[in-house]
Amino acid sequence: MGRRNTHTREELREIALQAAEELVQAQGLSGLSARKVVNRIGYTVGSLYMIFNNIDDLIVQMNERTLDRLYGMLSAAVADQPPPATAIRALAQAYISFALTETQCWLAIYQHRLPKGEAVPDSFTEKVTRMFELVQQQLTLLCPRRRPEEVALAARALWSGIHGVCILGFDQKLEAVGGRSIQEVTEWLLDNYLTGFTQ
Repeated sequence: MGRRNTHTREELREIALQAAEELVQAQGLSGLSARKVVNRIGYTVGSLYMIFNNIDDLIVQMNERTLDRLYGMLSAAVADQPPPATAIRALAQAYISFALTETQCWLAIYQHRLPKGEAVPDSFTEKVTRMFELVQQQLTLLCPRRRPEEVALAARALWSGIHGVCILGFDQKLEAVGGRSIQEVTEWLLDNYLTGFTQ
């Protein structure tokens, strides 16, 4: 890593976020601190806070990058425009695959809490929304008679279920109640949910 004062502001932002991601992947969100980031990149905490407002700002920006990578994987999963039911399954499997391969960064999206009274940035909300929109598009194609507000709610309900399956799988709670894999439980959830949604 370069010595201090050798990077532009944008370059410093990039290497700091990369260092934060590496720390989180290795140690989880609880292992991330400003001191650990600057020790990795050869700068001072003061220099870091010339780029980020505080550690929460750094984490939010790191999580937005994770959401961008997740969105890229989800988009690629349906790039060949399969039938909607197949596309929804492909989105679910892509989501699970991302959660399994980038587990700690994925968990950091949900684990991080901003200080009381501080709002989530619009940019973060937009990145979450566009992920749900991928699911909503396929649900609309699957059942075009449904109203947009029903589709939006269905997308959130379905994805909350898939997310919950992932969390239980990581906690090994699924194996404790029947030895079912994340993928198997997800398929069962999708089969039953989509059947009910289209009726």
